[in-house]
Amino acid sequence: MAMPDYQATTDWAHARDAADPLRTFRDAFLIPPHRGRDGVPVDSVYFCGNSLGLQPRAVREAVNAELDYWGELGVEGHFRGRLPWMDYHEFLRDDLAAIVGAQPSEVVAMNTLGVNLHLMMVSFYRPSAERPAILIEAGAFPTDRYAVESQIRFHGFDPATDLIELAADEPNGTLSLRAIERALAEHGARTALMMLPGVQYRTGQAFDLKAITELGHRHGCTVGFDLAHAVGNLPLQLHDSGADFAIWCSYKYLNGGPGAVGGAFVHERHAKAALPRFAGWWGHDKDTRFQMGPQFVPTPGADGWQLSNPPILALAPLRVSLQIFRRAGMDRLREKSLQLTGYLEWLVRSQLAAVLEVVTPADPERRGAQLSLRVIGGRARGRALFEYLAEQGIIGDWREPDVIRISPAPLYNRFADCLAFVHAVQAWRRIG
Repeated sequence: MAMPDYQATTDWAHARDAADPLRTFRDAFLIPPHRGRDGVPVDSVYFCGNSLGLQPRAVREAVNAELDYWGELGVEGHFRGRLPWMDYHEFLRDDLAAIVGAQPSEVVAMNTLGVNLHLMMVSFYRPSAERPAILIEAGAFPTDRYAVESQIRFHGFDPATDLIELAADEPNGTLSLRAIERALAEHGARTALMMLPGVQYRTGQAFDLKAITELGHRHGCTVGFDLAHAVGNLPLQLHDSGADFAIWCSYKYLNGGPGAVGGAFVHERHAKAALPRFAGWWGHDKDTRFQMGPQFVPTPGADGWQLSNPPILALAPLRVSLQIFRRAGMDRLREKSLQLTGYLEWLVRSQLAAVLEVVTPADPERRGAQLSLRVIGGRARGRALFEYLAEQGIIGDWREPDVIRISPAPLYNRFADCLAFVHAVQAWRRIG
């Protein structure tokens, strides 16, 4: 494969940005300001969409509209207005389904990630004495690890023996599909649930959901995914993957706002299954919900896992952001993401090899927007660089013990941003 025609020059980066067909989407977001050298506020270089996405400009108007309806209509806002609250979560459904590659009935915007993970495990983690275990990756995000450990204990089993953690088998802490195959060959017969990420939060490694699902099902396991760092980052084909369920948060690449309403996917083969679940009124069949009957009849599909009526003021920002994704298109966003992340990787390897090493897999198919970078020289040096970058308005994030995460989000990041990061690291090295 021919090397891309990358150049570490401002002219080249600006020319690529000018030719970018998605360049106008940056204008749809509020870029946090940073005080420049002359004291005049300038846009920061924001690489933290993998932790908290930026605010779409249209959010304020959308939230204010719902406040106006509340003030003008009171309770009638559930049934009147442009977007009646009774059906509000449904107004997000098609756009959400398109982003994750699902049928509309397979997705629902509800709760937050940790809550949805527990709700899904009520239905999909059904341990027995012969098959009590849950398999996760070693170093899983604490939300996942705490949740699965507590579920194992709740069912009367012991995490010391029944929580199986996949150890990394590749350089820089990434996992091969072979490692998953080996783990299932050893533990598959006693594994009730495989729970892996779409993108591992610390390394930035992306996983093949379909291949993992097929492996798990071959061994009789239920398979679920935490897509917190994958949704809105990678084109996902959840329905075709065959995964039993997935959950995600919406405040990262989906730009839903701090603590945003999360989401869940339940494959259509479970749409009408008599699965155990924690029932709530809003999950009851919509046509008979207001008959207030004593018998819970779940709505078919993912909606049947809802507990309570949706928080309208919290859903409004997410609805706005999903509309931006619809206009941009996940395929086009992925194409730009590959170019941006590829450029950033090339810059790091060609310009900063004495300072940074890339932890994230080099294969573009095994990563999304995020590059995890380890500063050569140890944690103290890494923290010093991270803090210097923040002072210069270069916003990434830090993950213990020694990783700086930089994520060029294609909706609002530019090639010039990647070059600005490199220039800041070079300046730090000169003065350090």
